[in-house]
Amino acid sequence: MRIVLGVGGGIAAYKVASLLRLFTEAGHDVTVIPTEAATRFVGVATWEALSGHPVSNSVFDDVHTVNHVRLGHEAELIVVAPATADLLSRAATGQANDLLSNTLLMAGDCPVLMAPAMHSEMWQHPATQANVETLRSRGVTVLEPASGRLTGSDSGPGRLPEPEAIFEAALALAGAPSVPNSPDITAPDAAPSPPAAGRPLAGLTVTISAGGTREPLDPVRFLGNRSSGKQGVALAAAARDAGARVRLLAGHMDVPPPAGVDVIRVETALELRKAALHAAADSDVIIMAAAVADFRPADVAGTKIKKRDDVADPVITLVRNPDILRELVEVRDAASRTQLVVGFAAETGDADGDVLDYAAAKLRRKACDLLVVNHVGQDKVFGEDTNSVVILSRTGSEPQEASGSKSDVAAAVIDRISAELSRVVPPA
Repeated sequence: MRIVLGVGGGIAAYKVASLLRLFTEAGHDVTVIPTEAATRFVGVATWEALSGHPVSNSVFDDVHTVNHVRLGHEAELIVVAPATADLLSRAATGQANDLLSNTLLMAGDCPVLMAPAMHSEMWQHPATQANVETLRSRGVTVLEPASGRLTGSDSGPGRLPEPEAIFEAALALAGAPSVPNSPDITAPDAAPSPPAAGRPLAGLTVTISAGGTREPLDPVRFLGNRSSGKQGVALAAAARDAGARVRLLAGHMDVPPPAGVDVIRVETALELRKAALHAAADSDVIIMAAAVADFRPADVAGTKIKKRDDVADPVITLVRNPDILRELVEVRDAASRTQLVVGFAAETGDADGDVLDYAAAKLRRKACDLLVVNHVGQDKVFGEDTNSVVILSRTGSEPQEASGSKSDVAAAVIDRISAELSRVVPPA
């Protein structure tokens, strides 16, 4: 596969040499385009030696080959790492003042992945976040940066994901195998090969919701829940490791998202609904693991609700939030789309029924393909590192139990999803 590897001008550029080695050792043809600033951190000679190709950042070198057009047209995958705040801004606003920015404009239908790296304040700045959302809305995959030690004594979100994570995410985006010397071109008359062992979701797009929604009461307070997002994050990592391109719809979470996934931040149930319906259009699998508020305040105060002796206690009227899971199933069925929809149910038993009774009734109402059931309560599931679930199927097959760490449970859910998909689309 022909890959263009753009390198931004940040201290993390030194890690990209390892990423380049991963690509070349997997048999891919890589052209490196560093920015001028990037060559202050890693010299051109390093990129030429590791790629086996001449390296330039000027549109005026090798003019006879029209590089600023040719490279973007010929690329089958473009990866930019580190994607600095400046590079994200230039890409979002369509600037073309060097070879890399020109190549990005000429990418056409080529998949583009950008791996940001910068200080936390730069990453969290509204301007950077707006640029990221613009790029994602155009189909660019912008990874979430890792959290950890940054330049100097600083620590926080903004660290470049590890080269191995970028490598896996990039090849999953392109639908290419990651093992060295694996063929990435199939003869026109040949039947497609089944997914490689350990990568049963290769080439598929999986959307996962995680964390809890927050419904505002006033500028200070909100209605929320105890969800930590740990199970959803574990599912995102497991789907990524299974070869999928993963889109994480992230509500409030106590843990950072995994590297190598595309993250869309949401806060309320209505924001999650909008993001989920938009993401569903190109998703092969949807996993709704977020803890979504059933109700929201009918009115949101514009100022903080004061506690005053001369004013009666406030009465909060609640209204129902939309049933996002059920709506996703209805939209899928109306479009006759082949798509696996998986729901999560956090249930408690009472005098009228146990957890599985209520879960079975919910599965009938939601009509999703699989329902992963948690028995929740004090010191159960929410915020914990372990979990125990039962997976119910709309087809009525035997319930499947899974327990252990949340990573263990995530792996079991992804394995079950892979098995369901193999029944829908038999291997060639």
